[in-house]
Amino acid sequence: MFDSVFGLPLHPLVVHATVVVVPSAAVAVALAAVWPRFRAWAGFMPLGLAAAAIVLVPITTSSGESLEHSVVETALVREHTQMAEGLLPWVLLLGVAAAGLFAVRLSEHQSSSPVEQSADAEGRLARLRSRFVASPPPRFAVMALVVVALVASIGTTVQVVRIGHSGARASWSQARP
Repeated sequence: MFDSVFGLPLHPLVVHATVVVVPSAAVAVALAAVWPRFRAWAGFMPLGLAAAAIVLVPITTSSGESLEHSVVETALVREHTQMAEGLLPWVLLLGVAAAGLFAVRLSEHQSSSPVEQSADAEGRLARLRSRFVASPPPRFAVMALVVVALVASIGTTVQVVRIGHSGARASWSQARP
């Protein structure tokens, strides 16, 4: 993977996208978990944000490893690196929860008209539901999914804050004489 863009290290550039997308995905998944009306309104958004987070985290980690080779290795840099390696499992769990919540959304959606061959969003959603969702999931399964989604959302957000804080400490401590 390339290490720089226009002469700038890639990591500080891509980390900003990660710091925005990952918490946004966590908030969207948490809201979809606890608020059925938001889940119905949001559609693919929580799943799309979680998928973007799953893509961004390895890119950010990889670019950080490349940057690590060009900076002085300190205890703060090692701490930041170790914390960053722990984010991907949280984001993967968030993605699984988002996929599960999207499946719940498909099963909950009540179409007011029969499945039509129209190109509108409701018709597409109804066709998706009829193809992939046989029956609504049991209530206990939905509640377990809500718990998983909330744990993943909180864990992901806490981990991103911890990683960001340790990265800021590592980079700014080296800037001091």
